[in-house]
Amino acid sequence: MKTQEVFNKVANKYDLMNDVMSFGAHRYWKELLIDWLSPKNEMNIVDVAGGTGDIARRILKRLEGNSRITVCDPNEEMINEGKKIKKYKDKIKWIVAPAEELPFEDNSFDAYIVSFGVRNFSNIDKALSEAYRILKPGGRFLCLEFSKIQNKNINQLYQYYSKTIPVFGKIIVGDEKPYEYLTRTIKEFHGQNEFKSILEKINFEKVEYRNIFNGVVAIHSAYK
Repeated sequence: MKTQEVFNKVANKYDLMNDVMSFGAHRYWKELLIDWLSPKNEMNIVDVAGGTGDIARRILKRLEGNSRITVCDPNEEMINEGKKIKKYKDKIKWIVAPAEELPFEDNSFDAYIVSFGVRNFSNIDKALSEAYRILKPGGRFLCLEFSKIQNKNINQLYQYYSKTIPVFGKIIVGDEKPYEYLTRTIKEFHGQNEFKSILEKINFEKVEYRNIFNGVVAIHSAYK
């Protein structure tokens, strides 16, 4: 199943399924990402693979709506779902474009955020090179993504639970196949140190990561 087909199928229930799949923990994880970003009103921020704009609205809430954020996603259905949400609607600029071909000038943004999107990029190296290109010198890259669990017992429990996710997808979305795809991409994605090395090869500096819930997810930070 192709990535675009996956997100076309789940767009109208995407945020609900995030709650179900993570028992609501994705909300806490995203707040930790924003904590580490420490956004300011004057910052020009782009949320790539931003889907329905959940991260963007959370940042705008922190800034009391006194800023503007660009949300970029390759899937028009996801963007359209985001546009239906009225809160901060006039503060978000929506762009339909893939992470590998961003329609922005060099050195445009103070911060580039991607949340649960990197593992679905069609070409990770190219997408990360684009992230580097559009960031201003000294600009910040932040990525929240599923990762490799460090605790053996927790990993066994998580692997068992992940097998039930397509079942929830069938019940809520009406199709288990998109969630079979998503759970497979989680399993196949790079470990924390592997992803750190990829960022360093792109020439990002001060690359580090923080594990959350023993590495169920990790937040990666880097600077141009």
